[in-house]
Amino acid sequence: MQNKTILITGGTTGIGLATAQLLQSQGAQVIVTGRNPETLASARSVLGTSIPVIASDSGSLADAQGLADAVRTHTHKLDAVFLNAGVAQFGPFESMTPKHFEDMFNINVRGLYFQLQGLLPLLANPSAVLFNASVVAQLGFPSASIYSATKAAVVSLGKSLAVELAPRGVRINTISPGPITTPIYGKLGLPADAQAGFEENTASQSLLKRFGTAEEVARLAAFLLSENSSYMVGVDVTIDGGVRLT
Repeated sequence: MQNKTILITGGTTGIGLATAQLLQSQGAQVIVTGRNPETLASARSVLGTSIPVIASDSGSLADAQGLADAVRTHTHKLDAVFLNAGVAQFGPFESMTPKHFEDMFNINVRGLYFQLQGLLPLLANPSAVLFNASVVAQLGFPSASIYSATKAAVVSLGKSLAVELAPRGVRINTISPGPITTPIYGKLGLPADAQAGFEENTASQSLLKRFGTAEEVARLAAFLLSENSSYMVGVDVTIDGGVRLT
């Protein structure tokens, strides 16, 4: 990844930050985005002053469409993009509201779509794009109806856009993580005891009986963003500890 320029959305925490750190250690010039002032500041501290950390909210259409302009202040060419930003809100079907629907679709689907559209002129030929979906797109997962629908949309976009953009030298793939230890699980709004029960139940569904780590997903992401995966295009790679098999 030496001398490659790579953009990671949602790169200030979790999988995004772990991937940024790994790619940085491999010699890449990384650019990350985030929307929380605290995690933006923390990422700047962790990654160092040489790494651009851009404040950009994937749920804002203006920010999504304007991301390319923000990136242009740092580079005029991207070798790879990891569209990783996402949110999850779980709850029974009858408790879901239009706001839940809008929040998740705006960030997980609309933001990703229009970010890539704007970034397209910056993408090198060849270049790699990676979408972050979820194993829930493949499963019937209770209390995750809207979240699952957004991630199924991401997987579908990965296939459709892979076909459409391949002639331009843009290679698109998708990853679908299972239960991974990231801050997203702390943002579900569950009481402490319910949160603990949720995590224990979720981990028990893995054949490995544990959550995966952000670093494990980062290694897969780095592979799919690199030339080592140059003959892989339009695939959805699951990394879930075997959850889909149980």
